[in-house]
Amino acid sequence: MSRAWWAALVALALLAPACTSSAGSPAPQASRSGRATGPSPTAGTPGGVAVFYQQRLRWRGCGDGFDCTRVRVPVDYSRPAGPTLRLAVIRLKARGADRLGSLLINPGGPGASGVDYARAADVVVSKAVRERYDVVGFDPRGVARSRPIRCLTGPQTDAYVAQDGSPDTAAEEAALLRISRQLAAGCAARNGAFLAHVGTRDAARDLDVLRAVLGDRKLRYLGKSYGTYLGAVYAELFPRRVGRVVLDGVVDPAADQAELSRSQAVGFQRALGSFVDDCLRRSGCPLAGDRTAALARLQRFLTDVDRHPLRASRPVTQSLALLGMAEAMYDTSAWSFLRLALRDAFRGDGEPLLVLADAYAERGENGRYLSNLMVALPAVNCLDQPETSDLATFRARAAELARVSPIFGAYVAWGSLPCGYWPVPAQGRPAPIRATGAPPILVVGTTRDPATPYAAAQAVARELDRARLLTYVGDGHTAYRHGSRCIDEQVDAFLLDDRLPPVGTRCR
Repeated sequence: MSRAWWAALVALALLAPACTSSAGSPAPQASRSGRATGPSPTAGTPGGVAVFYQQRLRWRGCGDGFDCTRVRVPVDYSRPAGPTLRLAVIRLKARGADRLGSLLINPGGPGASGVDYARAADVVVSKAVRERYDVVGFDPRGVARSRPIRCLTGPQTDAYVAQDGSPDTAAEEAALLRISRQLAAGCAARNGAFLAHVGTRDAARDLDVLRAVLGDRKLRYLGKSYGTYLGAVYAELFPRRVGRVVLDGVVDPAADQAELSRSQAVGFQRALGSFVDDCLRRSGCPLAGDRTAALARLQRFLTDVDRHPLRASRPVTQSLALLGMAEAMYDTSAWSFLRLALRDAFRGDGEPLLVLADAYAERGENGRYLSNLMVALPAVNCLDQPETSDLATFRARAAELARVSPIFGAYVAWGSLPCGYWPVPAQGRPAPIRATGAPPILVVGTTRDPATPYAAAQAVARELDRARLLTYVGDGHTAYRHGSRCIDEQVDAFLLDDRLPPVGTRCR
């Protein structure tokens, strides 16, 4: 359930023409004045991959003031002379004269498009940051326009998303196992050897190539949700090349799959409690009584949907209902729609909940998926984290999480089942990231974040060799540009002036 924050959906309505490029003009140099200063961006590059760091880019206009290009990287960094792929990259140039360089952004997922995210640059970053940075988005390897992972047909993806994700019978468990294996087998059959090279460590190496070809000696980066994990891995691999890095809505690299599942289950339950409290204060709320009574009503509703899916343009199963509810937890601006969706769902009409679920899965009204998010997410996660195939472990995990998160617990617990049958062994292991030698990194955490709970931000701020924790006391997934003037000012001060917030800063 770690994915891009709600505002990224704005970008889906602003899809650009496909980005294309060829070898040509040199990348712009990045410095405070716009002129090259200090060591070359390619200094210290290993000889085998130097050709990728030295490539010259040709930017082409791709609408609305944006420029697009493609950056070539090796599929396998241990074999740089082997096959390559091209990353889709988009840039919106700094508006002001006092340019600081490039700010690379990643919205999360894994599997969300950074190109689409950058199309909403005026929402994603402040006006002051837009003035002085080129905002640069990219689709990571395996995602969207950068050799996307393909695993399932559209109807198969529909079935995968709708499948009962919290089985409570032997038949439901067998069906979930069958479709999880189908996903793994489909990914193996359609992607070949490339499937082993879509993990975060390879994506972090790509990020360093991007830094260099953009002309930046240091990486300036804003990562949200899973994008924080990508940024942390980069800092571990290239600590001396870290510039001003902001990690907002943090994934803890030291947490194993069971810990990640538990923290998300608790996070979504906590966020749902906040939604319920807000709903009960409003006229027209479809829930009644106190928080306990309202949550019990939701639990009964989901139990009923498990037996009798809601009517809609296609049946709304329990999993689709849960996914729709989860989607609304990412941003409080969606709470009003969820109130209406629940009102209709209690009357038997599941269409509004299906709209929310489809927004999460990035499924268009025509039945086509606007991205490959739903398969890219497990393709990356299964490489980054080992997982068991022991069903008894999943049953025990589901029972434990159901106690701490009655609504979301079992669903989250079973969510990583495909990784137990993944055709490529996991390449990562849970471990704290120190990034020794890197300058201070700004870590931003939201106290009631559903997808990346606040405890992860606290942990990563401790684990990093040099970091500063900035806290947003509130709801929603991630904090920067979510309506808190205090958060925006502190993040901007760091990105623009390299000024960290005072220790212990808490914003509302």
